[in-house]
Amino acid sequence: MADDDAFAEFVTARWAALVRTAYLLTGDHGQAEDLVQSALERVHRHWRRVAAKHAPEAYTRRVMINLAISGSRRRRFRETSLAHAPEPTGRDAGQAVVDRDEVWQALLGLPPRMRAVLVLRHYEDLSEAEVARVLGCGVGTVKSQGSRGLARLRELLGPDPDADEPGPLGRPAITVNGRTSR
Repeated sequence: MADDDAFAEFVTARWAALVRTAYLLTGDHGQAEDLVQSALERVHRHWRRVAAKHAPEAYTRRVMINLAISGSRRRRFRETSLAHAPEPTGRDAGQAVVDRDEVWQALLGLPPRMRAVLVLRHYEDLSEAEVARVLGCGVGTVKSQGSRGLARLRELLGPDPDADEPGPLGRPAITVNGRTSR
């Protein structure tokens, strides 16, 4: 019973952070919550072992990333909702939201593993070594995937010199050709 209490405490404490990471991986709030729930279901099965290693959040992130990558392999077509498509506006306070959406849409266009590297590195602010450990790959792979991912974002986004707005979620920024998102 103590294991169940510890697991419930972990879920309560880390739910928001896990959903935020899942949202960055999926681009959809509903899918993000489903992803976290699926990951937590798997983590709960091995909770005693995971908790003993003192890394339940890292393990849970790894499970989420694996589920997101395997889920994207199964989906050939992505739904694109036009209901939330922003209208172009001038450079005002709302422009930050539009810029952030453009960065996130471009991020969603990247391969899942590359997206996972960028999310963990720039949104979760993990070091290259920590990202490599979470993804189960080498630091060189993290560096090359991160570099290629940022280059691809630069291609997709193009230049935007007016990016003085703070990013969403209060996270470290990704700056691509002057367009900044957090």
